[in-house]
Amino acid sequence: MINKDHPRYQSLLYREKIVEAHKNGILADSGMIAHGRGETFDYLIGEKTTDNSKNTIEVAACYFLTRKRPVLSVNGNTTALVSEDIAELSKILDIPVEINLYYRTPERIKNIEAVYQKLGVKEILGTDDDDFIDTPDLNGPRSPVSIEGINKADLIFIPLEDGDRAEKLAALKKDIVNVDLNPLSRTAITSTVTIVDNIVRAMPLLIEYVNKYSECDKDILLEKIKNYDNRKNLDNAIHDIIKRFE
Repeated sequence: MINKDHPRYQSLLYREKIVEAHKNGILADSGMIAHGRGETFDYLIGEKTTDNSKNTIEVAACYFLTRKRPVLSVNGNTTALVSEDIAELSKILDIPVEINLYYRTPERIKNIEAVYQKLGVKEILGTDDDDFIDTPDLNGPRSPVSIEGINKADLIFIPLEDGDRAEKLAALKKDIVNVDLNPLSRTAITSTVTIVDNIVRAMPLLIEYVNKYSECDKDILLEKIKNYDNRKNLDNAIHDIIKRFE
């Protein structure tokens, strides 16, 4: 039992979700380590969504609403923490969810697929029944992607992912929206839009902005995208950390 008066109450709840996901065959062992690494950076930003990150989430929504074939790529950590939000965003935008795992096993794929099926996601790609093609110049288990999903996508949401895949997808001229608490990671630096925030806070805001701008003139959304600079966003994120300790 977690005491609600505990100063780390929310963080402990997220940890519990991670542990349960591991027990339920959704999360690999290394996923728990990755979560702990993210917690460290969340401490540094004050465990809150900064004004800079709110602006970035707004721009991310503009990308989703102006691209023709967005795909939501998910792994074990994303599924453990924000599967309901992923399902909701998939429904709002009518776009597929694609499972892409580093430690891929038939059991994990089936368990993750079952989560999104239960949440009503219409199109789940990356299952063992899918048709795959390798990502050029990317070795390892993340290389195969759905022919109808990431392969044809012009925008890919890759939260809590690794730098190797981000680099190769960027080389294919695909737009990448990423959620990464570490503004210095390869994924953060490579992505088109990097949301430096905890995904449990970022996802509800992303959904809020997508709903807000869903009827907005496309030219207005494209202007917001044009004025966005991901390098400046990352510089601001680092400065936000420094300011907390000055």
